[in-house]
Amino acid sequence: MTEIVRHLPHPADFAAPPGPADLHRWAEADRVARPARLGRLRARLASEGVDAYFGIRPEHMRYLTGFILEDGEDRVAGNSGRFLISGDGVVVLADSRYRLQAVAQAPEARIEAATYDLAAIWPALVGSMGAKRVAVEAGFVSHQLWGELHDAAPEIELVPVSGWVEADRAVKEPAEIERIEAACAVADRALASILRRIKAGVTESEMALALEWEMRTCGAEALAFGVACLTGPDAALPHGSPSEREVCRGQVLLFDFGAMVAGYRSDMTRTLFVGEPTPRDLAIYETVAAAQSGCIELLAAAARGERAVPNGREADAAARQVIEAAGHGEHFGHGTGHGIGLATHEMPSLSHVASEEPLPSPTVFSVEPGIYLDKETGVRIEDLVLFDAGAGKLERLTRFPSEVVVVGV
Repeated sequence: MTEIVRHLPHPADFAAPPGPADLHRWAEADRVARPARLGRLRARLASEGVDAYFGIRPEHMRYLTGFILEDGEDRVAGNSGRFLISGDGVVVLADSRYRLQAVAQAPEARIEAATYDLAAIWPALVGSMGAKRVAVEAGFVSHQLWGELHDAAPEIELVPVSGWVEADRAVKEPAEIERIEAACAVADRALASILRRIKAGVTESEMALALEWEMRTCGAEALAFGVACLTGPDAALPHGSPSEREVCRGQVLLFDFGAMVAGYRSDMTRTLFVGEPTPRDLAIYETVAAAQSGCIELLAAAARGERAVPNGREADAAARQVIEAAGHGEHFGHGTGHGIGLATHEMPSLSHVASEEPLPSPTVFSVEPGIYLDKETGVRIEDLVLFDAGAGKLERLTRFPSEVVVVGV
């Protein structure tokens, strides 16, 4: 039987927000780590017989060069932030709006003036790096841009690649883990701060806004993604958006949210109960909690060296089989987890289509099984965990209680 928490968590139960010294230390850690990050990519280039890597993803740009575009800024930045890395050079494109920022944030890179016509400068750009074969992030370059680059320099071979930098980023450095943990603490405190405001009659939108305010004013530089606050039948929408639906006693209230701290993100889901849980909802909650525990116990055994490190499919199955045994297999449609860091969703994946390679280590990912009954109710419990087989560690970074929490009484 799942324990019911009667004494609500308090914001002071969780770690304080990071201060200026923490932010400076993390920035310095990135600066020191960057040559090794570039070295690993250059080793991959050499092994694949490729001369340069062309990237457009903002998180890759930040990880490899230090240049930062804020969330959503890449949609209006044109070609600014796109980059080329060769065996001995780094080029970052920046137009007049971003030039000074790029110079300051990517001092080891050559900053080249960006135009809205990338194809026009492409031959000179790759030529300046002596590149004949260029790896391109094929999953993020449009068919149109690919054709324009090919036509501009047909003698340059464009090599489609996927997952090179993503795989490197899946293995987390200590300072990256610290930032994810700090983002988790911001989210933990934020939820604890609004618990006593939850009562019958408030709306999903009101509670989502309250949670966002607490995160933004208590340590988050931004949200990791838009806050989901869903009550009653709306909780059956795994990625639903808050509406003007009012919270009612006897229903669940599901929050899915995350904070961003120094570029790194958290992601957590808590399903609370407004008033005493109904037998149906409590039974579903206990099944989801058991499914999450099954996955985490598998991972913990691997961290202790009691079994081989599982792959993402095996970790997913450990949770899914509990839900299927309870007769809810068809009500759990998404994967059990995903990696997190500079992006909310990144490698590794815990799902039935995940890689069959053992999970990387050290890494951070979510464990988030759920059960959703259409137009009735939904329950999901999501925690971020640090998996570090080398250190024999499996640690929950999300500290907010995962037991049954009753609010609005």
